[in-house]
Amino acid sequence: MSVLAIIPAAGLGVRMGTDTPKQFLSLEGVPIFIYTLRKFAACDVIDEVLLALRDEDRERAQSDIDREGFGKTVRLVTGGATRQETVARALAQAPPATEVVVVHDAVRPFVDVDIIRRVVEAARSQGAVILGVPSVDTVKQVQQRTILGTLPRERIVLAQTPQAFRADLLREAINRAVEDGFNGTDESSLVERLGHQVTVLMGSDRNIKITKPTDLPLARLYIAQERAEKATGHLPA
Repeated sequence: MSVLAIIPAAGLGVRMGTDTPKQFLSLEGVPIFIYTLRKFAACDVIDEVLLALRDEDRERAQSDIDREGFGKTVRLVTGGATRQETVARALAQAPPATEVVVVHDAVRPFVDVDIIRRVVEAARSQGAVILGVPSVDTVKQVQQRTILGTLPRERIVLAQTPQAFRADLLREAINRAVEDGFNGTDESSLVERLGHQVTVLMGSDRNIKITKPTDLPLARLYIAQERAEKATGHLPA
């Protein structure tokens, strides 16, 4: 069964407040997206990786990838104006034999390789899988500045990536969304619209999405932790 990883990296990252897109920001001398690619290159269940990005970013991304010398194919494809369009364009470039597609944020570099394996395995049997972590805060539904209600915390999870799907199911979900003029914030929201069950696996507090300046010190801490774990042989495989 062929498994393809799609890494959307076409965003501008305006919340980071820099001229450099967040996925290209350097952490300890390495672009964030390279840390992410390292995890997927190290995962034995991933056959190929598609990195979807803006045309103007292709040259520098290719240079960074060439320096890494990944032992796995990493292809660059052109992204779109939205995440949904970016994933759709990448999926259109998938090899015909692709049966499972894993989608992961370029700026979530601390995903465990074992978690990637688990979502792929679950997608094979169940069709659609995401990661989620329970909310530790009370969640309020609001309209402007007025609270409409308090949502039961035990029924809330904060969605993470990777998310994995049967390739035919994800294609159907994207095509339906385009026909209906619907734009989702993640891939599972598109699959949910089909009425297909999406399974949630437990994510990790360390699997953060680096989106704003205050995330960077925590990211540097996690890099130091991963290096220490690798040096002592305790890094999850």
